[in-house]
Amino acid sequence: MLVVQDIIANKEEYIKALTKRSFDAAPILEKVIHLDEERRATQAKLDNTLADSNKLSKEIGMLFKNGEAQKAAILKEKTSQLKESSKSLSARLTEIQEELKELLYTIPNVPHASVPDGQSDEDNEEVFREGDIPVLEDGALPHWELAKKYDIIDFELGVKISGAGFPVYKGKGAKLQRALISYFLDKNTEAGYTEYQVPHLVNEASGYGTGQLPDKEGQMYHITADDLYLIPTAEVPVTNMFRDDLVNESDLPICCTGYTPCFRREAGSYGAHVRGLNRLHQFDKVEIVRIEKPENSYEALDGMVDHVKEILKELKLPYRILRLCGGDIGFTSALTYDFEVFSTAQDRWLEISSVSNFESYQANRLKLRYKDTNGKNQLAHTLNGSSLALPRVLAGILENYQTPNGIKIPDVLVPYCGFEYID
Repeated sequence: MLVVQDIIANKEEYIKALTKRSFDAAPILEKVIHLDEERRATQAKLDNTLADSNKLSKEIGMLFKNGEAQKAAILKEKTSQLKESSKSLSARLTEIQEELKELLYTIPNVPHASVPDGQSDEDNEEVFREGDIPVLEDGALPHWELAKKYDIIDFELGVKISGAGFPVYKGKGAKLQRALISYFLDKNTEAGYTEYQVPHLVNEASGYGTGQLPDKEGQMYHITADDLYLIPTAEVPVTNMFRDDLVNESDLPICCTGYTPCFRREAGSYGAHVRGLNRLHQFDKVEIVRIEKPENSYEALDGMVDHVKEILKELKLPYRILRLCGGDIGFTSALTYDFEVFSTAQDRWLEISSVSNFESYQANRLKLRYKDTNGKNQLAHTLNGSSLALPRVLAGILENYQTPNGIKIPDVLVPYCGFEYID
């Protein structure tokens, strides 16, 4: 969430910047400022009341010591009144703080200056494209038909076990899936990211910490009996490892990677564009997360983009990079780049990665700070990226590498798979 002091200092700039999201920030920022003024005034009254109470308590002690019990009794009545007043002020302060926090949760992150104007994904700005789109033989098939032809993914069996959006990978399909996970993790660890295996269920505090709650509550699977949530991405547990931490400046940057299954309800997703692996309720993803000093975070973002580029180059998949517009950028992000791979058989682009800088937005929720060289506590910047999401990468490989003799495995994956063709 945004920092109240920054809202006060930059109110007009924030109002203007948030119009990129079509978010009318003026009334809510005014309310934040008003609540903060009330919070500070109430805190001052409480501090003064407690100070007066402590002062009287000392005087009462001295009066009793000097045998002036009657005077002490009069002052005790005053301290009783002060205690009631302090109790009331403390309760009101808690109410204000909670109201202020809930209000801040409803305000999205302020977009970076480079975020383009726009209302939807049609307004995203293409900033890079690489790779030749292959020319396929006549009769080329989309990946869901290839999966059936070569018996490598069983969508119907997944429906039987769980429902739509829960595919079963089998045979060479399962091995290719495992190969991609290992390859992605190896690329990330070679680049300096430390690998973690994290829980796939998180508590409510973790959901709030990275901003999935309350914004995406309806898209998360909630286990009500235990009040736990199935993770929509490894970003949530990995970033929350550092919740409430004060890290040393010398420890930055902190670079993490992890593989997890991801679970998303995807409510309201229908139509031909969600067929096969295009949109699932459960899918595998390898994530990278960075914790950076603020002055280094945009250089780090560029490095993460270059890292994903290198992976796609090695896979030899045609891809493009989009800078997301204000109407399409995520609630918590200041700047996001989406990677899309071209699906030749479907004749469309498929999103396979998002790389984002959240600046201090998540860190403020997480209370993730570092101590600078002057000994002052500062909020860190957090970043994350898919490196990569597997379903659409797999779809792109199946479709773009199909031949009359079978599906060729990208050269870089052959050592991981142990075979060169799915046939």
